[in-house]
Amino acid sequence: MEPNIEHLQQITRRNFLKSAGQFSLGAIALAGMLNRAASAGETLNPLAPRKPHYEPKIKRVRVPKLMGTPRQFAQYGKGGIWMSDAIPKLQDVADDLCVIKSMNTDQFNHTPAELLLFTGSPRQGHPSMGSWVTYGLGTENENLPGFVVLISSGVQPSGGPSLWGSGFLPSVFQGVQCRSKGDPILFVSDPPGMDRQMRRRTLDTLRAMNETQARELGHPETATRIAQYELAYRMQVSVPEVMDISREPKEVLDAYGAMPGQASFANNCLLARRLTEKGVRFVQLFDWGWDFHGTSEGEGIRDGLTKKCATMDKPVAALIRDLRQRGLLDETLIIWSGEFGRTPFREGRTAASKILGRDHYPDCFTVFLAGGGIKQGFSYGETDELGFSVARDKVHVHDLQATIMHLLGFDHEKLTYRFQGRDFRLTDVDGQIVKDILA
Repeated sequence: MEPNIEHLQQITRRNFLKSAGQFSLGAIALAGMLNRAASAGETLNPLAPRKPHYEPKIKRVRVPKLMGTPRQFAQYGKGGIWMSDAIPKLQDVADDLCVIKSMNTDQFNHTPAELLLFTGSPRQGHPSMGSWVTYGLGTENENLPGFVVLISSGVQPSGGPSLWGSGFLPSVFQGVQCRSKGDPILFVSDPPGMDRQMRRRTLDTLRAMNETQARELGHPETATRIAQYELAYRMQVSVPEVMDISREPKEVLDAYGAMPGQASFANNCLLARRLTEKGVRFVQLFDWGWDFHGTSEGEGIRDGLTKKCATMDKPVAALIRDLRQRGLLDETLIIWSGEFGRTPFREGRTAASKILGRDHYPDCFTVFLAGGGIKQGFSYGETDELGFSVARDKVHVHDLQATIMHLLGFDHEKLTYRFQGRDFRLTDVDGQIVKDILA
């Protein structure tokens, strides 16, 4: 507590009356002078040693040592974008990329950071970005979902289904998770003993019952239920076809590094192109395994990061080329991002290990974009020379979201949904369009 305030708190009526034995003008004057002198002494030296609340375990704090990158960086493309030697395929498409080096977030743990990035809030219960987009734009193909989610590396993201959930929007706008191995969508097939004709009759009966309930109660989720049953019926035919990458020519499979029948990020990148061709509005790919704390060989920023980058580098570069060759890149936006950055010093838990690792870091990180509406071969923003903080053109997560919505034709402040007495939006009460990256 500040010494002067602490002293003043002791000057109370009760303490004054307690000193009745010294109740004289002289004693009062002397006490006042002594107190002022003591307070003045404390004020003159605010850094004088003081005792803590209890006996301390340590006397000083160690500052971590900075750790430089083990990678080699060089500039690529006409815009001179700095890129690592761990992503040689992406170097070849540098002129298609827009790199934002000054991203900033409020969260440093996986789940709240992922929720903030994908839903605009670090807390569960808000609609995901894909749900906002399908709510605002609908779908171009009535036989496929407007919003599809693909997951690779065998692990769900920390934020779970909330990252593609509809939150307080009607559930018809939530993402549909598809698989690149096995049945594309769980539970979409007819159960044993039911053929397609019987399925149709069953759905017709359910539709009639739901329409009666909708007229009586007027609940919006009843209409959603009808739409979802009908979509599931149509998807039984359309989804297996679009998800069958064995139909692709060998040269396309080789370009992505895709293998039909397997589950991989490469397969999912190829599926993203196929879904985009068919009119799916929003395709969201999650790939686990980028948390390089250095706790094992696979999580080291030397060998572990190199191997992980190899699984991403080739298929992402192939996706950019493929969309460009098919005339789709100008009307498609690709966003590659994590939920936060990494520290410019070693992970504290593994400081004594031979394996190098870094911890979570929210203050600055990098994302890249490619496709329609943005500048190509362009870098935006800078950090300081140590990578501790943004030095120029900070871009908050809400700013990125506002820019994405702008490119889709939305005013992010006007695409709202009324819930619990107020109008909500993806960007909450923040977000500015990053105009300098727009083409």
